[in-house]
Amino acid sequence: MTITSPHLGSSQAWTDAQLLYALEEVVEKELNRHLKVAKDWMPHEYVPFSDGRNFPGIFEDGQAWEAEQSKVTDIGKIALVVNLLTEDNLPSYHHEIASLFGRDGAWGTWVHRWTAEEGRHGIVMRDYLLTSRAVDPDKLEQFRMAHMAEGFESDNRHSMLHSVAYVAFQELATRVSHRNTGHQSGDPVCDRMLARIATDENLHMVFYRNLLGAAFELAPDLTMQSVRDVVVNFRMPGHGMPGFERAAAQMAIGEIYNMRIHHDDVIQPVLRYLKVLDIDGLGPEGLKAQEELGLYMNGLDSEASKFDEKLAARKARVAARAQA
Repeated sequence: MTITSPHLGSSQAWTDAQLLYALEEVVEKELNRHLKVAKDWMPHEYVPFSDGRNFPGIFEDGQAWEAEQSKVTDIGKIALVVNLLTEDNLPSYHHEIASLFGRDGAWGTWVHRWTAEEGRHGIVMRDYLLTSRAVDPDKLEQFRMAHMAEGFESDNRHSMLHSVAYVAFQELATRVSHRNTGHQSGDPVCDRMLARIATDENLHMVFYRNLLGAAFELAPDLTMQSVRDVVVNFRMPGHGMPGFERAAAQMAIGEIYNMRIHHDDVIQPVLRYLKVLDIDGLGPEGLKAQEELGLYMNGLDSEASKFDEKLAARKARVAARAQA
C-alpha cells in the first residue's frame, strides 16, 4: 500500500483523497487481472435479427406490435424491461463514478473500461427486445425517456468507501437478476444473451469486492461502517423508474429477485468471502457497525423466511386451482 494507516481504529484517519491514492496500486492490479480474464464479445451475435420485422413508421409494410408475437414469458418481459431501463441510465452512472474515482491513472482507466463494457448490455438487450418483439416498442421508449429524464443520483455519492461497498453488492445483484431473468424467460436465445451479460457483471463484482477487501485492510473501521450503511439501506439503481415497485413485486413472486435471493445470493456471498463478520481488532465505531450488520443480517434472514412461507402458500393455491 502507498499509505499505511496510522490509527486503524480511528474514524478520522482517512479522507477520500487519501484513500483513492492509497488504493491506486490495488486498482491497477485488479484492472490488469480483469483485462486478462475479460473476453470481448459482439452484441449482434446474440440477437436473432432474422426474426425481425418492420414496425409501423416510415415503412409502409410495418407490422404493429402485439403481445402474442413474443415467446418470452410475462415475468420475463417485466424483468427484461426493468433490467434494460436500469442499464439505460449508464451516462448518469458514469458521471457518478467518474466524479468519485477520477478520470486519471488506473482509476480513470477502470471507469472508462467499465462504462464501455456496460454499454454493450444495453445495446444487446434493446436489440433483442425489439427484434423478438418481446415488448411494446412505443412504451419501452416512453419508459426510457421518463427514466433518463429523472437522471440518477447515488445514495452513496457522499463517500468513496460507501460507493465501493455499494457496487460490490450491486454488481452481484445485477448478475443474479440477469441470470434468473434468462432462466425464467422461456426463450433459449434470451437465456444465452443474459448469461453473457451476467458473466460481465460477475467480473465487475469481483473487481469491486477485491477492492473492498483491500479497503478493509487499510481502514477497517471506516470500511465496516460503510458496509453496514450500504447493506442496511440497499436499493437497486433502477428504483426510480416508472412502475418500479409493482415490477419489483412481480419479480419477487416470479423468483427473479426477492428477499431470499437478496440475502442468500447477493449479500451473504460478499460478506462471507471477505469474512466481514469475523474481522477482529476493530475500534469502537467499527465494532458497533459490525454488530449492527450482524443483527441486520439475522433480521433479513427472518424476513426472507416469512416471504418464503408466503410464496410457498401462494404456489400451493395456484396449483390447487389448476387441478380443480
